[in-house]
Amino acid sequence: MGTHYCHLKLDERRKLAKWLEAKMPISEIADRLGRDPSTIYRDIKRNRYTDDELPELSGYHALVAQDKYEQRRAIHRKMIIHPDLKAAIEDRLKAGWSPEQIAGRMRLERHPIRVSHETIYRFAYSKDGREEQFYRHLPEHRRRRRPRGYRRHNRTHIFDVQSLSHRPERVSERLEFGHWECDLMMFRKEHGKVNVTSLVERVSRYAVVMRNEDRTSKP
Repeated sequence: MGTHYCHLKLDERRKLAKWLEAKMPISEIADRLGRDPSTIYRDIKRNRYTDDELPELSGYHALVAQDKYEQRRAIHRKMIIHPDLKAAIEDRLKAGWSPEQIAGRMRLERHPIRVSHETIYRFAYSKDGREEQFYRHLPEHRRRRRPRGYRRHNRTHIFDVQSLSHRPERVSERLEFGHWECDLMMFRKEHGKVNVTSLVERVSRYAVVMRNEDRTSKP
């Protein structure tokens, strides 16, 4: 089994630059960092600074190496190189969609440029996403407004709840057609007991939405 290549962190690059300047052998540097020598060689090759006009400035510099690494990663971030895509995703998040729902709809509609929900989360918590406060649009960060005097323990308790962690592995991995996820969208009491029930088949993502006259699970 091949060694998994994992990029160096900034503090490792600082040590690498210092030890290269001290003419320490690559094998010893790799040993000190607990890395494979090929990882060290690869980082030096990819992130080395070259100055044609002033060759004496050429070499491996930690901050320059880190900057080159981050710029290279940014090229692959679709959310940065496609601002229209980012704006559309942001609009969906503001409308209450989850990253999983957005990515699923893109796959369903076969968008020419689409991203996974992991990419949306990764961008939201990246340096760029944090600077734009993009993460604030994620469902878990959206502030829920509650009426004054609202008490959490007034919420209806669900008895005999079944945890998703108990479902069979074959269901969890979406290997079989025919397993459905059910969800309930309830409204304020003044609108009565009526609610909307959604059913989503886990493999095809085929969705059924229906009017339900009762809040209990039996109907």
